[in-house]
Amino acid sequence: MKTNKNTTKAWAHFACGVATGLVGVGVALGQRRRLKSRYQTEQYAKAQQPGHGLTAQDRARTDQVPTIYVHGFRGGDYTTNKMVLSAQNATDADTYLKVIVDWRGDLTYEGHWSTDPYPLIQIVFKDKWMPVLQIVNWLNLVLPKLKAQFGFSEYNAVGHSIGATALVRVEMRNYDNAAFPKLNKLVLVAGVFDGVVALGDWPNVNRLNHEGRPVIMNPHYLQLLLGRHRFPANVSVLNIYGNIGDTSNTDKYISVISAKSIRYILAPIAKTFKEVEVFGKDAEHSKLHDDERVLAVINRFLFNHNH
Repeated sequence: MKTNKNTTKAWAHFACGVATGLVGVGVALGQRRRLKSRYQTEQYAKAQQPGHGLTAQDRARTDQVPTIYVHGFRGGDYTTNKMVLSAQNATDADTYLKVIVDWRGDLTYEGHWSTDPYPLIQIVFKDKWMPVLQIVNWLNLVLPKLKAQFGFSEYNAVGHSIGATALVRVEMRNYDNAAFPKLNKLVLVAGVFDGVVALGDWPNVNRLNHEGRPVIMNPHYLQLLLGRHRFPANVSVLNIYGNIGDTSNTDKYISVISAKSIRYILAPIAKTFKEVEVFGKDAEHSKLHDDERVLAVINRFLFNHNH
C-alpha cells in the first residue's frame, strides 16, 4: 500500500512538472510569436519607405530602357533566373533588381538598379497561385510605380506562360494611360492565348485557317481579338513556343496552335512580329525558359547580342 502511495505521489509530481513545463513553453512560444509579428510589422513598414533596399547608385537615367521578366502560374524567381542571368552576360550588367510584389501590389526590392542602358528587373509575385487577370492587375500597379521610381519612359518585357498573356492584356488596358511606360520590345515564351491542354484545348483538334485565325476561339482569345486595336503599334514582338516532338504538337501543356494564335491578333498591328518554334524534350513548357537556344534568341532580339 505504501508503495502505491509513493508511486501515486511520484506521478503527481511528474504530471505537475510536465504541466509547468508546457505552460513555460507556451509562454515562450507566445513571446516568440509576438516578437516575430512585431519584427515583421517593422520590416514591412520599413519596406514601404521610398528607396528601401536601394543604394545611392540606384538612380535612373531617363534614357534607360529596362527589361522586365514576368513568370506565370505557380512560377517564381526560379522561372526567370536563367533568362535574367543570361541577359546580364549579354549586357555586361553587374547587377539586377528583383521586385517582389505582395497581394496588395506593394513592392519590396532585392539587389540594385543598374546604371547600364538596359537595366534588368525580375518581377516575382509572392502569391504564385494566381489567374492571368490577377497578374494583369498587379502589373497595372507595378509598372507605373517603377516608372515613377526610376524615371524611365520605355521598357522591354519578357513573359512566360500566362505571364506572357498578362503582358499583352496589360498593354491593351493601358493604351491611352500616360502614367504607364511605353512598351518597346515584347518576348512571349510559351504563351497561353487560346486554351490549355485538357482545359479548353485538345491536341490536334484546333487548327489555324488560311488567314492564321484559330477555328476554335475561347472567350479569353475573343477578348484579346476584340481589344487588339488597343495594342501599341510601335512594338516589336517575338513569339517563342515549344513542341516536344511527339504526336501531340504541344509543349505538354500548351498546344502549338494556342501559342501561335496570337499572331493573328498582333502581327497586323505590331511594328514587327517574329516566331520561333523550339523542338525536343527541352521545349517542354517548364523547361523552355531555360533552354540555351531560347536564351540566345531572346538576347539577340532584345540587346542585339550574338551568342
